[in-house]
Amino acid sequence: MDVFFGEWVSLLLRWFHVIAGIAWIGASFYFIWLDNHLTEPPDWKKKEGIGGDLWAVHGGGFYEVAKYKVGPKAMPKTLHWFMWEAYSTWISGMLLMVWIYYFGAQAYLVDPSIRELSTPAAIALGLGFIASGWLIYEVLCRTPLVASRWFTPVLLVLGTAYAYALVNTFSGRAAFIHMGALIGTIMSANVLIKIIPGQRKMVAAVARGEMPDPQPGLEGKQRSVHNNYFTLPVIFLMISNHYPMTYQPSYSWLILMAIIVITVVVRHYFNLSHRGIKRPILLVCASLAFIALAGLISWPGGSSQGVESDAALLTDEEGLVLVQDKCATCHAANTTDPMFPSAAAGVRLETMDEIERWASRIAHRTAVTRDMPFMNRTEMSDEQRQALVGWLKHRF
Repeated sequence: MDVFFGEWVSLLLRWFHVIAGIAWIGASFYFIWLDNHLTEPPDWKKKEGIGGDLWAVHGGGFYEVAKYKVGPKAMPKTLHWFMWEAYSTWISGMLLMVWIYYFGAQAYLVDPSIRELSTPAAIALGLGFIASGWLIYEVLCRTPLVASRWFTPVLLVLGTAYAYALVNTFSGRAAFIHMGALIGTIMSANVLIKIIPGQRKMVAAVARGEMPDPQPGLEGKQRSVHNNYFTLPVIFLMISNHYPMTYQPSYSWLILMAIIVITVVVRHYFNLSHRGIKRPILLVCASLAFIALAGLISWPGGSSQGVESDAALLTDEEGLVLVQDKCATCHAANTTDPMFPSAAAGVRLETMDEIERWASRIAHRTAVTRDMPFMNRTEMSDEQRQALVGWLKHRF
């Protein structure tokens, strides 16, 4: 396949996925906000079956929103549904994952230093992780546990087990993306098999002139709340591939779960706030936890990691040759790595001036996060990493 064509397909899928995700997550935020701001309506509205209402102003106009306790006496002529935002986000996300991580499995999915896997085996494991994770969640949601305070801790334990298994099976970035795909699959399946079917039952009952059974609506609301708490973790996982300091460490499964917990706490703060319950301590704790996590990841930190060596410093000529040999295959005006038709991330490392510009980043990515060279495609040894960073520190 032409590499340029592959990049355009990737761009189109990613662009569509982000747009669809914005629409879906925006709807989730809005409707949870809406539910949490409903107030008791006047008596005349109660007689019509309305359970809560609110007034809002936006875009130069006033809005009056009312929510029925169960359903209206008759179906309105036009009824708006919210489901394709979820479906299009999941479909585009899965297509993007397949395009990048499955078609390019030996580059993006499989890391031989973690586990030697054939492409079919790696793909099967990836899909197996996603399917089994969703199935376990779905079974738990159909037990009394879902209504107890133990539901969240159980999910946290199971999520930690999956995170540990993923980072010990795939490359770091692929492990994080698969956790995101698992959560996204759970969220989309909630819409497909619980929320929308429940709404269809309620609509059908109203159309028949019957009082709808409130249970499908209550179950749908429960899954909607689950989805709302999943939004911030899944957003992080969508962008995690840009931040190797989170997925490269051997304990990245702990980093992943810590960020999930932090973002869930942040979401909980806002959900409580929408109901008039102010708990700023939640935001304070989440912020301090994030700062502490960043500090722990960086400690002892910096490009000094792995630099001390008794070996003689490289000469400028030797340093330039090493960078050109190990880095410039992907970071050059005319790249030689077939996976990168142009300089990766727009970074070129062919001259001393270009190396000086990116010296601190080169040192960090080769010695600390160790995600460069990409998947170590140029087979840079530990000794070469030490020599390169020592030269960069001394030279620049």
